Amino acid sequence: MVDREFFLGFIRIHILYHAQNEPIFGAEIARELGRHCYTITAGTLYPLLHRLQAEGYLESFPRVEQGKQRKYYRTTLQGSEMLNECRKQIRELVDEVLE
Repeated sequence: MVDREFFLGFIRIHILYHAQNEPIFGAEIARELGRHCYTITAGTLYPLLHRLQAEGYLESFPRVEQGKQRKYYRTTLQGSEMLNECRKQIRELVDEVLE
């Protein structure tokens, strides 16, 4: 079994990527991560979303849909800048690791 700590960085980047494209909510991003074979529990996901918000990478806002209020997240300017920096590092890493 692969240590989940290795993948938490990938998950953080994935969250920033999707939150930059459109606002996301917890259950939705959990499903999206599952499509990429990341198994993440609510007990890991929600604290991670809150941490990304506290670090200034995400902002949240409420939205009511089908009578339910959901907390949506989108990247901040700082989150977009971090994602762009991560893209540079990912390219360099992929070039080296898959050489």
